[in-house]
Amino acid sequence: MLIKASSGVNVGLSPQQVFVEIDVASYGLPSFAIVGLPDKAIDEAKDRVRTAIRNSGFDFPAKKITVNLAPADLPKEGPHFDLPIALGILVASGQIDINFDDAMLLGELSLDGTLRKIAGTLPLAILARKKGLKKMLVPSENADEASIIGGIEIYPVKNLEEAVSFLQGDIKITAKEKFNFNDIEGAIYDHDLANVKGQEQAKRALEVAASGGHNILMKGPPGSGKTMLARCFASILPPLSEEESIELTQIYSVSGNLSDDSPVMIKRPFRAPHHTASYVGVVGGGNVIKPGEISLAHRGVLFLDELPEFPRQILEALRQPLEDRKIVISRSSGSLTFPAKFIMLAAYNPCPCGFLDSPNRRCICSAFQITNYNKKLSGPLLDRIDIHLEVPALPVDKLTNEIETETSETVRSRVIKAREMQRKRFEGTEIFTNSEMSNSQIKQFCNVEKEGLMLLKDAITKLNLSARSYYRILKLSRTIADLDESEMILYKHIAEALQYRSKQS
Repeated sequence: MLIKASSGVNVGLSPQQVFVEIDVASYGLPSFAIVGLPDKAIDEAKDRVRTAIRNSGFDFPAKKITVNLAPADLPKEGPHFDLPIALGILVASGQIDINFDDAMLLGELSLDGTLRKIAGTLPLAILARKKGLKKMLVPSENADEASIIGGIEIYPVKNLEEAVSFLQGDIKITAKEKFNFNDIEGAIYDHDLANVKGQEQAKRALEVAASGGHNILMKGPPGSGKTMLARCFASILPPLSEEESIELTQIYSVSGNLSDDSPVMIKRPFRAPHHTASYVGVVGGGNVIKPGEISLAHRGVLFLDELPEFPRQILEALRQPLEDRKIVISRSSGSLTFPAKFIMLAAYNPCPCGFLDSPNRRCICSAFQITNYNKKLSGPLLDRIDIHLEVPALPVDKLTNEIETETSETVRSRVIKAREMQRKRFEGTEIFTNSEMSNSQIKQFCNVEKEGLMLLKDAITKLNLSARSYYRILKLSRTIADLDESEMILYKHIAEALQYRSKQS
């Protein structure tokens, strides 16, 4: 008897429907085969399913069993096909009589029949709704995640026996209500700008960067507060919108990084990979292509401390996502695209020892070491960074004073106001911030007064700025004008934006 159940697989962030076809033949020697390009986890389902069926009070048929995962040319990975395989075997062997034509089935089986949590539930729930399926059976731990999108009935199931009883109508399981984003409490941050002494220029630059989604590079000696400022940066970013939260949750769900504390991403990510991280860990890839730190920082912050210490291969790989807001990973098995709309926040010392030009400590680096150190940061990479910031060592008097400074909440309120102006400006488009503007949108939205335009032209000539730098200065000026609630970009806005350009740019 042939039975067909609906399931799915995530190919990057593009879920694909998979039909699990189960045939229990009345002839041939007892065997159990799974075909359709399964990975090792799926191939091992034979032992998990066999034992789970027996431990759930059913008989495992001593017949020739063939399972086909269609389409056959699509590689499949993950243990979530256990549930449809087990249910299909029970129906095909005549032990139960149920219909699951209108349902998507997902779940990994333990040996006792319990359903374990799986990765990538949210994208598959979106796929099920798109395909017109009415319900979805998932492990209990995945039910909240699947209920985020609505439009489909999500049934949390604890084990194989409960799934059978529910589908037969012997028991009733209440479908999960759609996740209510209004119930989410405000994010709590561990760091606050109020605890950072001095560095007013750096705080202003962080506010501008947060308002427009601009990349920022901080240069300064050890102990000047670069890392502290970076960690406070996350606390001034605006909260995630519902659309951004769903988009981000899909990435974390597929990569298996979704927290057990919440089924949805409620806080903008702050990813800080160490400079010893591998290329695949930062960029993404692997045998089964997964997103790396670049995509996990989507709609949040990618903090790269000690930037020149990162391998050059990783630094150059940043050029595409910084420009295109996406990362394309090409392997022999195929090519996948992941979103990468992040703010890159990087920090480095002026030299290997960190004390070049320091008035208090002598630099011990040779000219060759200093040149070699700074050569690791290529011109094209620096050109893609909007704000270049000098963070000097903090004087003792500022370190010990008790002057109150602005809190992150105060700064965040101004950032939210500027982001709201951008939301209205770009309504109907796929962009959220000024940094994402295309050249045609820059012409449309960046109206510069005559004096400011003259200053910009003069700066391009004297500083030998590239065309990319010219457009980035305009984007940055637009953000500074938004913080001033000005529709026109004024002379002072251009002047401030020019202060943030690197000498190398």
